[in-house]
Amino acid sequence: MYPDLYKGLKLKPEDLTAYNNPLVSFEGKTVTPKCQIRLPIQIGSDIVEVDIMVVDTYSPYTAIEARPWLHALGAVSLTLHQKVKYPSEGRVKEVIGDQAMARQCMVSAVSRRPSAEPSTSTENGL
Repeated sequence: MYPDLYKGLKLKPEDLTAYNNPLVSFEGKTVTPKCQIRLPIQIGSDIVEVDIMVVDTYSPYTAIEARPWLHALGAVSLTLHQKVKYPSEGRVKEVIGDQAMARQCMVSAVSRRPSAEPSTSTENGL
């Protein structure tokens, strides 16, 4: 998750835990998250708890799903079709993405020219 989402959800700094394993961004840059938070994620009637890293860098997205969330649901991600399918209540459920929004995010990511590096001096890395 990115700082704007963290701040928008009004999450508490005391709920953060340290996290310092590097990630590789879509641009190929190495980014080291300063912290993570464990949050419940609800998809339909299903709720799973997932550790979410907070990354202080630019992204047109508010959050990026990762394997732990998919594994917790027993889900399969179909990126070509913008869907996630998972077993629940004896049947297969699906979450369908918004292709127009995904396209807007991609255009924003490609056309953006960062004016400054992300800040590193804010409280808890946010």
